[in-house]
Amino acid sequence: MGRTLESKQQIVEELKGLLGEAEMALVLDYQGLSIKEMSDLRTRLQASSGVCKVTKNTLMRRAINGNSAWSNLDSLLTGTNAFVLIKGDVGGGVKAVQAFQKDTKKSETKGGLFEGQLLSQDEIKAIGNLPTKEVLMAQIAGSLNALATKVAVGINEVPSGLARALNQHAESGES
Repeated sequence: MGRTLESKQQIVEELKGLLGEAEMALVLDYQGLSIKEMSDLRTRLQASSGVCKVTKNTLMRRAINGNSAWSNLDSLLTGTNAFVLIKGDVGGGVKAVQAFQKDTKKSETKGGLFEGQLLSQDEIKAIGNLPTKEVLMAQIAGSLNALATKVAVGINEVPSGLARALNQHAESGES
């Protein structure tokens, strides 16, 4: 039995809401994936605030219709598609999809869209190779900590150096 017009409208509204929150969209060819494998992908995406939706291309076209940020996605809407919508940790979401594809060897990324620009396969791989948000924050915190330590040592060195210089001057005056 087909979907009613009302249920299709609900799906389109849900997709519009998800697209409104998303920063990046990936289009995957999900042909050949089992329900268990799709559930595995969805579980992996939860950690990076990603969502995987399987819907008809016509419904996705209606959801992106009139939305200039997502209009370039139209060129990828052919065949059997699963849409991965990522908000927040874009790198982590791409890593989750790439790890899933490596494990299952069944799914291919057709393309992606980030900030209104279509992404090539190489650009998607480059995003996946970026460190995660947590790693970047730790690196920044480590750099700031090292800088603060150097400043503290430098400030502490001024009076110590002055004391050594005075002591050396005093000793040279006694001789």
